[in-house]
Amino acid sequence: MKDKYWLMGPVYDALSYVFAGNSILECKRAMLTPENLKPGDKVLFAGIGHGKEAIYAAEQGADVTVVDLSEAMLDKFKQGLEKTNKDLKINIIHSDIMKIEAFGEYDMVVANFFLNVFDEPFMAEVLKHLIKLGKEDAAIVIGDFAMPEGNIFARLAKRVYWYLAIGIFWVTTGAALHPVYDYRRHMSNQGLDVVDKKYSKVLGINAYTAFLGKKTASS
Repeated sequence: MKDKYWLMGPVYDALSYVFAGNSILECKRAMLTPENLKPGDKVLFAGIGHGKEAIYAAEQGADVTVVDLSEAMLDKFKQGLEKTNKDLKINIIHSDIMKIEAFGEYDMVVANFFLNVFDEPFMAEVLKHLIKLGKEDAAIVIGDFAMPEGNIFARLAKRVYWYLAIGIFWVTTGAALHPVYDYRRHMSNQGLDVVDKKYSKVLGINAYTAFLGKKTASS
């Protein structure tokens, strides 16, 4: 099967920087703090892309696993990893995340700018699967485009910004077209206790949001 990201994979990081400067990377790293991430923690990154945040987590002493179905994305990740010249503990898996069945193994499961490629019903199924991969008290992290909020002009700007981005991915990878997802609601609906939220700004606008959810007895 042809890699859907054969065109986007090589330019993903450069396009992200043109689109948002360092704000996307800032969002991806927002929850990888000493309060949330301890040396030795097992961390799974789903849909890793170029994976600078996974390398960052490994540099903090985490035991990192990255999963991506795109060989093009993983090739760029491996190139970035080699450039560090560090012996980091990172397990690379070329697979569909839904085929990963290491349930209850991870202290943190991260989905950055990954769930937005799916239509909403399947996105909810993927989130459910990711939650199952975490330990009983695992942290579940989602970083993505912020919900349109604020005055009418701010909401319009965010919608235009979002549809420009998803439109590019729809054309190049076949990603689903949809409004910005309310990840906080989806996380709560699946039994997570959302304990933290951090924004990353573009031109003074809250463009991206990172959520940290904790598994509970009902998750």
